[in-house]
Amino acid sequence: MPDRVPEAKEPHTQLLRVTLEVENSRGYWQRVTSPDSMTMDDEAERAFVEFWFGTKSMPRVRDLINAFRARFAAFPGALDALHAWADVDRVTRIAICHWHLQLCDPIYRRFTGEFLPERRASGRDTITRPLVLRWMNDLDVDARWSPATRAGFASKLLSAAHAAGLVATTRDPRALMLPRVPPAALGYLMYLLRGVEFEGSLHQNPYLRSVGLEGSVVDDKLRAVVGVSCRRVGDITDFSWDYESLTDWVRHTRAAA
Repeated sequence: MPDRVPEAKEPHTQLLRVTLEVENSRGYWQRVTSPDSMTMDDEAERAFVEFWFGTKSMPRVRDLINAFRARFAAFPGALDALHAWADVDRVTRIAICHWHLQLCDPIYRRFTGEFLPERRASGRDTITRPLVLRWMNDLDVDARWSPATRAGFASKLLSAAHAAGLVATTRDPRALMLPRVPPAALGYLMYLLRGVEFEGSLHQNPYLRSVGLEGSVVDDKLRAVVGVSCRRVGDITDFSWDYESLTDWVRHTRAAA
């Protein structure tokens, strides 16, 4: 396999402009396979003229294109795979958008892959905006951002988590919940992470943890996934793969489905 692409490490503020955007993400997948063939400005111009995202203004289109290039185009085979997967259902689309946002945003990754699971594990089944703001203040120990920016993060983190099916409502107190993860969505994540350099392992990581998949639950879920299997011997987990890449997996398994 080619060199793996690292997950994003450096915090940034893109989430303040673009949250999960499930349907606009799909509009991007359907039209783009090789973003390297165009500059970001050319791609935004084309998206605006061809109404990829409806009647959005040019500044908004630029924000979306910039975000989607970072979320999807940066990771090996993702756009080709998603472009080929024409009938991806909404539940799976949401999971894919959530994981790609985690990949490119370390703050969202920590929020959904550490903070929310820790609250669930401790028996605290709700979240509020003040709690998220306090978490954000603790995270920003170097005072990198203004109080207004941290407040913006708290709102956008909750908004994205709600769209991802991790938070039940948009009003405090907000019940924590876990989304359904279809076998096809889990298969996509496994093949995607195979080409990514990330903290953790394929069996234990913030991406799985964020949707409630840990320990033996992962083993049980993987039994229903076509194209990948895992065998555990003690603390050792061995994965086997039927396809060389994420794109191959999509083209073979989803065509058969």
